[in-house]
Amino acid sequence: MNKSKHIFLKITLSFLGLFIFCTFLFSNHTIIANASFSTDASYKSAILIEKNSKNILFEQSSHEKLPIASVTKLMTILLTLEKIEDGTINLDDKVTVSENASGMGGSQIFLDSNNEYILGELLKSVIVASANDSSVALAEYIAGSENNFVRLMNERAKELNMNDTNYANCTGLPSAEGYSSAYDQALVLREVLDYDTYHVYSSIWFEDFQHPSGRITQMANTNKLSKYYEGCIGGKTGSTNQAKYCLAVCAERNNMSLILVVLGAETSKERFKCASDLLNYGFENFESKTLFSNKDLEGKTIKIKGLDRFTRLRAEHDYTLVSKIGEEVNYSLNYNLPNMLTSVKQNEVVGNVEIVVNGIVVDKINILAIDSHREANVWDYFKEIIK
Repeated sequence: MNKSKHIFLKITLSFLGLFIFCTFLFSNHTIIANASFSTDASYKSAILIEKNSKNILFEQSSHEKLPIASVTKLMTILLTLEKIEDGTINLDDKVTVSENASGMGGSQIFLDSNNEYILGELLKSVIVASANDSSVALAEYIAGSENNFVRLMNERAKELNMNDTNYANCTGLPSAEGYSSAYDQALVLREVLDYDTYHVYSSIWFEDFQHPSGRITQMANTNKLSKYYEGCIGGKTGSTNQAKYCLAVCAERNNMSLILVVLGAETSKERFKCASDLLNYGFENFESKTLFSNKDLEGKTIKIKGLDRFTRLRAEHDYTLVSKIGEEVNYSLNYNLPNMLTSVKQNEVVGNVEIVVNGIVVDKINILAIDSHREANVWDYFKEIIK
C-alpha cells in the first residue's frame, strides 16, 4: 500500500470511529452500565433506566415484543390522567357502568352494571387493584367504546415513540394482537409518574371500595414493592399464562429515580426478586448529578434596548447525568444569549445553553424570558439621553 492510500485509510477510520462515538453519545437513552450484570431470577426481558436523564443502566432484550398482561393498564391510567388534566373529564364525574364493563373477567372490583360510580374511585381501583371492569368503564366513558379508547392508546404510543407496542384492549387480557416491550413500558411509566393524583392512589396498600348499593369490596395493592422496597413510589403488575409475571416499578433514593421493567418472569416471587436486585444494583453503583438547573441562571439578565429594564431568565428544563459512583465528570456550560433585546414576551425563547461533557455537546437547553417588556419608543430614548 502506498503512502497516500495509507493516509486516506487512517483518515477514513478516524472519521468512522468519531461517527460511532457521537452516535452512541447523542442517543436519548445512553447505555452506561455493565450489561454482564444479571440476577438469579428467570425472565424474558428487562430494563433499568434513570427517570430524569433516561440513561439505561441495564437492559436485556428490552425491545423484544412480548405480551405484558395488566402492565397494559399504565396507558389506560395515563390517558385518564391526561384527560383529567386538560379538563375533558373530572375526578368527581359520575360514570354509568355498562354490562360489558361489569362482565370483565380476571382481576376486578366487581362493579354493578347500570349503576353510577365516581370516576376517581374507578381510577383508584385500576391503580391499586388492577381492576379490569373499572378500566373498561373508564375507557367507555372517555371514548364511547373500548375500541375507540384503544385507538387513542395506540396514537399516544406513537407520540411517545413506543415502536415495539400495539395495544389490543385497555386491560391486558390475552390477545394475539396485543404486545409491547420493557423499553416502551418504561416510557409510559415515566409519563404516569408526573401526575400527583397517581401518587395519591399508588401509595394505598389496602382500602375498602364502596359500591352505590352500600356493598363493599376490598382493594389490595398488587405491587408488593410499594410496601416492602424502600423508596418505591409506584408501579404496575401483570400476569397471565401467556405473559407470565410482569412488573413496571419506580423507586427513589439519594436524589435518583430508577424505573425498572421486567417481563416474562417465571413466578411472582422471581418477578419481585429481579426487580429488587436490579434496583439495588442501580442505587449501589450509580449516582445522579445535576449539571445544569435554574440555579445556574440566578442573577443572569438581558437588558431591553432603550429601556432601563431587564428580563430575568429560566431554563426549559434541568440537565442531569448518571455516572458510576465516584467517577469524575468533566463538563462545562456554554451560554448562547444576546447582549440586548429590542422587546420580549414572557416565556419567549431568547437563547440556549450547551451542556458539554468531555468536550462533546450532549444537549442544548432553551433559555426563556421570565418577564415581558415592550419595545422602547422615542420618549424612552429621550429619557436615556437625559440620563
